[in-house]
Amino acid sequence: MAKSNNQKLKILYLMKIFMERTDETHSITMSEIIAALKSYGIDAERKSIYNDIENLRLYGVDIIGEKHDKGYCYYVGNRQFELAELKLLVDSVQSAKFITAKKTNELIKKIEGLASRYEASKLQRQVYIAERIKTVNESIYYNVDMIHTAIGENSRITFKYFRWDINKQMVLRKNGELYEVSPWALSCDDENYYLIAYDGIEKKIKHFRVDKMLHIDIMDKEREGRELFRKFDIAVYAKKTFGMFGGEECIVKLECENSLIGVIIDRFGKNVNIVKVDDEHFAVSVRVAVSRQFLSWVISLGEGIKITGPGNVLEQIREEIKRLNRQYME
Repeated sequence: MAKSNNQKLKILYLMKIFMERTDETHSITMSEIIAALKSYGIDAERKSIYNDIENLRLYGVDIIGEKHDKGYCYYVGNRQFELAELKLLVDSVQSAKFITAKKTNELIKKIEGLASRYEASKLQRQVYIAERIKTVNESIYYNVDMIHTAIGENSRITFKYFRWDINKQMVLRKNGELYEVSPWALSCDDENYYLIAYDGIEKKIKHFRVDKMLHIDIMDKEREGRELFRKFDIAVYAKKTFGMFGGEECIVKLECENSLIGVIIDRFGKNVNIVKVDDEHFAVSVRVAVSRQFLSWVISLGEGIKITGPGNVLEQIREEIKRLNRQYME
């Protein structure tokens, strides 16, 4: 870019210098500001910089000047994101299985751009990606965008869905035939991203791992299942399903030791109805989609919890116990 053009961008480069090189513990002198602008091919006098700083303040940039020795030092105080908030964002991106390692690094780099270079170095020190389980589907961003577009346009979508085989190769389900569903919501569960959709052929709600969806296309067909989703609550749905595995939905009665009250509230929420059984136990009734994953969750909590009803669920857990006994004791 020509030097004359750079001069016209002086105030933008000045803001860039402040955002990158200063924070509450790192300031910059007027001489350093002039030198930094010079590196961008911009000659500036102190008076013009004072005017630009004032204009940036009017724009909303929190530039603070403090007297040091015989001059002033300047830095950006309040930012759009605090360092603790950026660390939280980095942790969230790192822990998300549905974001590939490559996309994770790209996102974290962009998050670092919201901090000064000094704060960015602190964010870099907490980045651990190599050993984390990550998806390999690089189209995850575009899948999410396509699904949101379809929801906004009230349209159905088609896609192909894959699984992994013993050789760690992608194998298309249904022999590569297209799935056709009506998308209604996206949900994050167990560190994975799921599409919640209505299957018009089977007349029921289904969910799909977004990172296992390929070749999504938006159809020129209106979505189905509106009545079913009119009162749909994604939080309630997530509480009822375990690991996003479906099953027959019913009210299950549990009897628990008092020490497990935190586990029950964490899983089903504070609005769950707790009934005292005795000084050491309480009972609770919860609506769940009864699957092997739910039964395994109950078993994993040990002697402190047991299913007391209904009878068909008791029979299912007895069969599960028999299966485990056959698998590991015979």
